[in-house]
Amino acid sequence: MLQSGAAGGRGCALCPLLGVLFFQGVYIVLSLEIKADAHVWGYVGENIKLKCTFKSTSSITDKLTIDWTYRPPSSSRTESIFHYQSFQYPTTVGTFRDRISWVGDVYKGDASISIINPTIKDNGTFSCAVKNPPDVYHNIPGTELTVTEWGFGTMLSSVALLSILVFIPSAVVGVLLLVRMGRKSVGLKKRSKPGSKKSSIEVSADTDQEKDDCMAKLCVCCAECLVVRDHDRNRVQLRDFSNDASKGRG
Repeated sequence: MLQSGAAGGRGCALCPLLGVLFFQGVYIVLSLEIKADAHVWGYVGENIKLKCTFKSTSSITDKLTIDWTYRPPSSSRTESIFHYQSFQYPTTVGTFRDRISWVGDVYKGDASISIINPTIKDNGTFSCAVKNPPDVYHNIPGTELTVTEWGFGTMLSSVALLSILVFIPSAVVGVLLLVRMGRKSVGLKKRSKPGSKKSSIEVSADTDQEKDDCMAKLCVCCAECLVVRDHDRNRVQLRDFSNDASKGRG
């Protein structure tokens, strides 16, 4: 009887401990969640944003810290490239010196950074770690960065995309104009037949047709204006692409 009583006492003593461990485990799982893009692609010379967002069960305080680290391909060596605690502290040494910019907002759950003037040597894995005491347990997501040079194929695809954006609206407007002109010519032929007289209903229909024609012309003019505006904007973008490509090759 004494042994069974002692065993029961030990079992009761373990219950509070198991409860604490259980709730602590739930707290660890739900306390802080971090998300980042698994893969990011960019081009030499164009700023690249590394996105990182987080959700914390605790309110944001001055104790919140953000740390970004970098690991080269096929290497286990990591280096710190950015630290945040109330202020931004980008690295002042190493490959990323003066090339890391803070673009996040901790009060919106954003811990993103940007790499200025990236090169192919920047390829590797970037990790984002956030701590917001008492929320300090979380996953540490990694982002694989791939930087490539501007090539003829890339420029060709960009030119093709811009051409599609410009010429497809122009083609649509042209088809609408041809259809409208064809209908109008058919109507003129019918009206020009000798001996035909118009009734009041036909006159009213002609008036409505003229109104429709005016509205159609107005729509076509608006569409043409939009096409011209898009063409000018795309031409500027294409010029910027060409300039960036020239800088990349330089």
